[in-house]
Amino acid sequence: MLMLMSGAYNRQQFAERLGISVHTFDKTTRRLKDIAAATSSQSHAEALDLIDAVRHTYYETSDPILLFLFRAKSLKESESARISIILETLHAQTMTAIELMDVCSSMPAELSIPDEKTIRSDLKYLEAVGAIRKESTTRPYRYRLHNDLLRELSEDELTDLFDFVNVMANTQVPSVQGYLLQDGLKKQLKHILPEDNPFIDPFLYKYHYHSRILDEVHLFTLLRAIRDRRRVQFLYFTPKAEKSYTAQQTNPLFERQSAGKQHKTLPLKIVYDHQYGRWYLLGMGREGIRKFRMEGMTHIEEAEAVSEEVYGRKTVELMEKLQTSWLIDTGKPIKVRARFYNPSAGEQHNFIKHRVLLQGQWGEIVEEDEESFIYVISVNGIYEIKPWLRSFGSSCEVLEPRQLRHEMIEEWKELHKYYESI
Repeated sequence: MLMLMSGAYNRQQFAERLGISVHTFDKTTRRLKDIAAATSSQSHAEALDLIDAVRHTYYETSDPILLFLFRAKSLKESESARISIILETLHAQTMTAIELMDVCSSMPAELSIPDEKTIRSDLKYLEAVGAIRKESTTRPYRYRLHNDLLRELSEDELTDLFDFVNVMANTQVPSVQGYLLQDGLKKQLKHILPEDNPFIDPFLYKYHYHSRILDEVHLFTLLRAIRDRRRVQFLYFTPKAEKSYTAQQTNPLFERQSAGKQHKTLPLKIVYDHQYGRWYLLGMGREGIRKFRMEGMTHIEEAEAVSEEVYGRKTVELMEKLQTSWLIDTGKPIKVRARFYNPSAGEQHNFIKHRVLLQGQWGEIVEEDEESFIYVISVNGIYEIKPWLRSFGSSCEVLEPRQLRHEMIEEWKELHKYYESI
């Protein structure tokens, strides 16, 4: 992902941020250039700039950059050839490890022929990731390809599943696993669909916030700390500060370290805000309940553990504060009252009411007539619910509280000014 920053750092700064030597950085860069050249339509003799090679254009390729980097790094050439032969063989019939070793003896001459230990290690790995399964319960074990899902679903069901995975893998926090599943389903559809009905990928996406993917890395450390009832300490750069994420200048005279603050907290809950694509950590410190945006957290380390009694007491205290929270606000509850206007008479489906019932959490519809209905909810603060109310546009009118109604009026006036000249 750092390579996508288009020259923002020099080689030394790249190496420092990645925690590697400059030599390792140069070697990895050369490796990426070779991979990019091999997958590019340009000739190998032609010089290929790495940044141009890995820049992702969704209208030229449907393979995400994450999947490209994962494949480039995950398997050696010999492993890739060996595992491909094993999977292809098990697709047709069940086989034992010894039989598969004989099959793999036909590998290309430049690649070493695997021994029994290597084959068994490959089978153990493939079984762990769910690609194959044991057919027998007694030795010698016979293995078969574990593709029951693909074989049992109809063509229409496979297409629906692919569309769902396609949307989720690209609109939620992107993940390599989602892309791999999507890729496997696409290959299966191309295999089973008739030639006169070729498979067409119906959606094209562009994910604009690559840095947010890195928040996912923190999840494993924090979830483990929550499971083990351990405090965590980390360096935090608040997103509210004006100079949180400044790149170091190449001129040492102007180089200045960005100011972060060391924190220590007991992690209790992780919340994902799908509207803004942000992860939050909620914990307990000396000051009480603390909330941290995970994009500002770095150098996370586990600290001492606490007793089950202390952890349970802190969790109950947090959940009581969040009981009427739209997302993570722990302020005083405020009653919000809003009128939602139904679609025009020609609309058969009342999508406004359907969305309010689906997304409105514990709020209730207290009055209703042919033209509109009134929705009431008691929620901590007004700032987290405001974007949701605003997203309904002219179909929503805030009635209470007066402060929220006034703020909405001022925002719509501001919007009106932008269009006034037109």
